[in-house]
Amino acid sequence: MNSRHLVDPKLDSFLDTYQPLEPSREALPQIRQQRAFAILDALRSLPSDGVTKTEHHIPSIQGAPPVRVLVYSPQNIRRPAPTYMNIHGGGMIVGMPEQDEPANRRIAAELGCIIVSPAYRLAPETNFPGPLDDCNTVLQWIVENAADLGIDTQRLALGGASAGGGLAAALALKTRDEAKIRLALLLLVFPMLDDRTGSSREPAPYAGEFIWTAAQNHFAWNSYLGKPAGNDAFDPYAVPGRAEDLGRLPPTFIACGALDLFIEENIDFARRLIHAGVPVELHVYPGAYHAFQYVPTAKVTTTYRNDALRSLARAFKD
Repeated sequence: MNSRHLVDPKLDSFLDTYQPLEPSREALPQIRQQRAFAILDALRSLPSDGVTKTEHHIPSIQGAPPVRVLVYSPQNIRRPAPTYMNIHGGGMIVGMPEQDEPANRRIAAELGCIIVSPAYRLAPETNFPGPLDDCNTVLQWIVENAADLGIDTQRLALGGASAGGGLAAALALKTRDEAKIRLALLLLVFPMLDDRTGSSREPAPYAGEFIWTAAQNHFAWNSYLGKPAGNDAFDPYAVPGRAEDLGRLPPTFIACGALDLFIEENIDFARRLIHAGVPVELHVYPGAYHAFQYVPTAKVTTTYRNDALRSLARAFKD
């Protein structure tokens, strides 16, 4: 159903220039290469902000290849510092931590915190649990090397956008079940949580027309799971939106646009978290589609950023 008339006017022009993603196994290498070139080229013009970036290669806890990690640290911050592990999006099939660098630098500078961002393996070359294992490797590394990194493990937040939010939710479930790490906040930005959206379930009638569609979502989930999405056989660590027990998860922030494909699964996840006794902050932004934050001057984007920053700041209080 056509939803263009519902788009926030400040977000409307972006749709005229956006090149839709048409994923296939054959096309993905070129898509990734083109996107990486554009992302790295854009980073060359970033102004100096007093935030230092270092790159690390972490041995995998599962015997897989080392995981590349970017760490952003403001100069002269008080240590041990609060830390946010941000997992990048891209539908599990594209993406790299550098795509979030402008936001990561801004958060680090404004909140005086450390940002850790992993480059997990992508599907379909690596199916579940590979990408989640990579993220788990990095979270374990943060905690085990907290003293050297200057990290306060009592003020450790986890999150991400889209597929990154889905991986963050899955990792929070795993962390809860293993009872080894305490998370101060789970920050989910239009998270990709449920493989049934666009496969065995129709999305909301005005959702998912732009940027990330039901067809793209179906391809991405098939790629990640290594089997048809939306069937009765699932692992809750793979599909956190279908996990039966959401109790004892950390306080959770969820943000989603009203026109986003994920709006219903995000609202349902928030509802179930509330039912399980988890403190939840839910924001639904009218007129916003998937990845709307890439229109930085729109008022809805600045509103979302302020909401997310306030939530992180509360979690990081001594």
